[in-house]
Amino acid sequence: MATVEELLDWAEQEIARSKNVDLWRQMDARVNAEDLLSGVLDKQVTSDDLDDEVPKDRAGRFRRYVKRRVAGEPVALILGKTQFMGMDLKVRKGVFVPRNSSELLASKAISRLRSSSRKIGVDVASGTGPVALAMAKRVPGSEVYGLDIWSPSLAVGRSNAKLLGLSNVTFLKSDMLQRLPRKLQGSVDVFTMHPPYVARRYLRTLPAEIKEFEPHTSLSDQSADGLRLVRLLADEAPAWLRPGGWVMVEVSPDLSRKVKTILSRAGFEKVKSEKDSLGATRVISGSKPRTTPQ
Repeated sequence: MATVEELLDWAEQEIARSKNVDLWRQMDARVNAEDLLSGVLDKQVTSDDLDDEVPKDRAGRFRRYVKRRVAGEPVALILGKTQFMGMDLKVRKGVFVPRNSSELLASKAISRLRSSSRKIGVDVASGTGPVALAMAKRVPGSEVYGLDIWSPSLAVGRSNAKLLGLSNVTFLKSDMLQRLPRKLQGSVDVFTMHPPYVARRYLRTLPAEIKEFEPHTSLSDQSADGLRLVRLLADEAPAWLRPGGWVMVEVSPDLSRKVKTILSRAGFEKVKSEKDSLGATRVISGSKPRTTPQ
């Protein structure tokens, strides 16, 4: 029987040389291997386990998982689950897989909600709702909504809310803010959005693990610059926000300046960017003025 270390070394090499896998850091090949083996063994693999022998049936399943990863399939889809803000979330094919990069957006929204009295948060283009779920879990007494046009994603969000025991988050099928309850007008504290921001012409250039395994509606709004939904939110959100409420948008760093311009032109103040742990701008936020300009 092969040991944990032997299997991890083999998997790391296979994943690292795959042209279908998009590795942000070289060490991610090892991380992928450890995540897959942990899933097979039903426990987190650590350095203390390296000399352990892996039963043949589980080693065989691990090798099949690695082949799927080498073909480009994301780890989360292979395992059917992922972690986000300390939550174990189910995922499945046909819906966008939550990214750890969105934890910055979630954490900034949570901070804003905690400082508010009513604590109303709305996640637009929510997908399976990782940001909405995080707000609902981390801010007791909050009222959170996840809005999306894709029913399969909403079904996964509702399922995860039930598994997490969260009764303060509601997922609604909605084109932007159309289905948001009218009673919320003028009282929302935070709007969040991780829009499908890939410009139409760049879809074909995406890595295989994204363009072959993620629904294209979650990648691009089919506009020339990928920011059509951001403009819509900037136009629609003020009527729903309380004075001093916030809009927060997650985009790739190269689009951050354009998003700042969109929010500023829409009348938001205190427009600023938030950087992730690697120093890249990921979240742009702006506040509704507390007083109406004369």
